[in-house]
Amino acid sequence: MRSRNSVFCYEGYSFVVFKEVYKPAEDTLLLARNLVVRRGECVLDMGTGCGILAVVTAEMAARVVAVDINPYAVVCTKKNADLNGLRPKIEVLLGDLFSPLDSSRKFDLILFNSPYLPVEEDEGGSWIEKAWAGGETGRKIIDRFIEEVPEHISQEGRILLVQSNLSNVRTTLDFLDQSKLQAAVVDKEKLNFEEIVLIEAKKQPEGACT
Repeated sequence: MRSRNSVFCYEGYSFVVFKEVYKPAEDTLLLARNLVVRRGECVLDMGTGCGILAVVTAEMAARVVAVDINPYAVVCTKKNADLNGLRPKIEVLLGDLFSPLDSSRKFDLILFNSPYLPVEEDEGGSWIEKAWAGGETGRKIIDRFIEEVPEHISQEGRILLVQSNLSNVRTTLDFLDQSKLQAAVVDKEKLNFEEIVLIEAKKQPEGACT
């Protein structure tokens, strides 16, 4: 039988989740419960999926940009922004990580529930698999994100990044430090076969851009 789209509810918001799009789970909610958005901030929701974090942050943010490589996720996010009455504040872009963004665009808060699971070489080809498949080490997308993100974070900006202990949290913290970003694990959740962690990173004062 052909699967159907599902509905997900969170804190008074309702979301339609297309069958080709990752449905919010423990990792999404780990990030959501740690969100602090200051009024007037510009937010980037990388790998937006169904748009749950874009919608939640749009209440306080001046502007939210939601990016996903999955074209179904882009359509799904637009639909959910409309459904929750926040479409005018949410810009939705199709692309691979920061590729659809001009280098001059800076954000006060960057969110990324990254594809962090180690997978076999032949996995990760479908749109839904791209939401979690992180290559053989689980770090294929995380490392690219860390390399590119400093160019897009504002002077006082911060990053919230979700990953698994299966993809080496220590390496992430070290790479962020090498990118002149102060990083620490601020929350975590134990699951059956892994522990998912939330990392917060901010610019180091001596490395701040002007």
